[in-house]
Amino acid sequence: MDVRKPFVVGAGTMGAGIGQLCAQQGFSVTIADVTEELVGNARQKIIRGFDQRIEKGKVTAEEKEAVLARMSWATDLGAARESDFVIEAASENLELKKKLFRELDGICPPETVLTTNTTALSISEIASATRRPEKVVGMHFFNPAVVMKLVEIIRGSRSSEATIAAARQFAEKLGRIPIVTAKEAPAGIVSRVLAGLLNEAAAVYEAGIASAQDIDEAMKLGAGLPMGPLALMDMIGLDIHLAKMETLHQKLGDDRYKTPEIVREMVARGKLGRKTGEGFYKY
Repeated sequence: MDVRKPFVVGAGTMGAGIGQLCAQQGFSVTIADVTEELVGNARQKIIRGFDQRIEKGKVTAEEKEAVLARMSWATDLGAARESDFVIEAASENLELKKKLFRELDGICPPETVLTTNTTALSISEIASATRRPEKVVGMHFFNPAVVMKLVEIIRGSRSSEATIAAARQFAEKLGRIPIVTAKEAPAGIVSRVLAGLLNEAAAVYEAGIASAQDIDEAMKLGAGLPMGPLALMDMIGLDIHLAKMETLHQKLGDDRYKTPEIVREMVARGKLGRKTGEGFYKY
């Protein structure tokens, strides 16, 4: 499948990053969210990021303008009418995603592939909202999408081999390295393996064994991690981590995925990590 018009649903950190990646790789892409404020904020964040890189001599002003010219913004899904490949990156909420896929199914041409960037929700449940479950697949990018090389392609129970191949080919055209799961699996590979590590780091912090800084430094020095687990949770967003853990705990019935109370308390207080200015660290 030769993708020509990708469409991204959601202008948050992941959606905007995926859209920017598409534009940087030469695709004309549309990114949609529900309000002008949300899409405007996303565009300004991308511009600020480019300006910082220009100051450091990493990109030119001409390169910035070329990328921005390939990015269009919308506040309704109707703009997906001519898209041949959709990447949904909205909030991690099953009913919201099913609603979006139901609407996209009625808007997009029959041949359009519909993918979701979900970290833990069931691909099959999301696909059940459409009349094309064979054309629905998980396509999990990692944050920041413009930097991280991996894309996990997660099967639904009815995802066709042609759809898997299309997602793999598109990931490669974006300069990413796709890894395809052998079967449907909640949270794929990386998020599921990391889940236990992040939970345990939070439990060590909650027990008062060491400070956040010392836990992270110990894991970097002792386990060779490029980033400490608590700093990583701040970058992901504690609310995102909590939602993912609740899904895994429910689906798998395994207490390894039961989130420490400290994380729940921080989420309740609005300390979600970098995006709110405070999590395990202050920003």
